[in-house]
Amino acid sequence: MDRITPRQALRMVVIAATALCFLMPLYWLTISALRPEADIFRFLNPFGPWTLIPNQLTADNIVGLWSGSFSRAIVNSIVVALVTVIAGLMVCASAAFALAVIEFPGRGVVFTTMIVSFLIPFDAIAVPLYSIMRGFNLQNSYAGLVLPGIGNGLAVFLLRQFFQGIPKELREAAMVDGMGWFRIFWSIYLPLSRPALVSAALIMFIFQWQAYLWPLLIAPSNDMKVAAVALAQFSSAYNVSFGLIFAGAAFLSLIPMLIFVFFQQYFTSSVAATGSKE
Repeated sequence: MDRITPRQALRMVVIAATALCFLMPLYWLTISALRPEADIFRFLNPFGPWTLIPNQLTADNIVGLWSGSFSRAIVNSIVVALVTVIAGLMVCASAAFALAVIEFPGRGVVFTTMIVSFLIPFDAIAVPLYSIMRGFNLQNSYAGLVLPGIGNGLAVFLLRQFFQGIPKELREAAMVDGMGWFRIFWSIYLPLSRPALVSAALIMFIFQWQAYLWPLLIAPSNDMKVAAVALAQFSSAYNVSFGLIFAGAAFLSLIPMLIFVFFQQYFTSSVAATGSKE
């Protein structure tokens, strides 16, 4: 067995220390969610062993979190995110296929416009978009929450780059066999693009899961609040429930983290393939 050189050992120590620095905020968030609210900031100054090692654990914050309206908000977030992913993949994959494969007049202009669209901050278009949605009476509805997330420019860009890496000989052979564009898209490109589809789904899921401004504008009613909005409302001008905030933040961080860890191999492989050429 090869011996580890001092340089390799030092590199491993640096990598472990860096990983620990990134994990420390998540660890502190988790233990704060399990501490009594009076102990959350009690041991921060001066810094000591009880800052990172809780001397008392309780489930009161978790019980309080789920006994209120937060559970309904979580359900709303899950429904909105899942519907956005399913509908968004259909729209974004179709648009990416057209931009990558089908020759049509103005394709370059459409692609440039799409690139510019996801460079514009969403906050800049939130109010005009709200006016449009209000004109269609989509306030406090799942449709109003879902529609802005379906056409994701970054997802289209990622899928288009991946589609361009698929050899054109496959579609040429399919066209010789009499396949149309839809069948080529459905039978050839989609099965070969699983990593890119998973990455696009992750992008759209995170976009909806962490959205705050748009749900606050379009769905302010108690029945339609999403988790990010419900979490922010644990803080008011007269009272801040830090225990509930930490518990809710820990849970909201856990779901996308588990999803990303599970699909990590697809995400990294699709990002690596976005620069490939025919």
